[in-house]
Amino acid sequence: MTAARCEDLAVMIDNFTFEPAQLAIKVGTTVTWKNRDDIPHAVVSAGKFRSKTLDTDDSYSFTFTSPGDYTYFCSLHPHMTGIIKVE
Repeated sequence: MTAARCEDLAVMIDNFTFEPAQLAIKVGTTVTWKNRDDIPHAVVSAGKFRSKTLDTDDSYSFTFTSPGDYTYFCSLHPHMTGIIKVE
């Protein structure tokens, strides 16, 4: 688990993985997912947030305004999963 100390963090999508796969952040932090793969991906947390399909070098940002555990996955490749723990 990586603890966030700044206001903005990035999660890289590469080789069919989210890196880092787990983050611990504070309320108010913005996380940006960046697709470094050569195929499309999408970031979805059921009922909480959903990106458009991200082509290579596209990104999606979400600001976490409430505490809790936000599990997410790639809707195109459901075996790709991650979690954001917001304090």
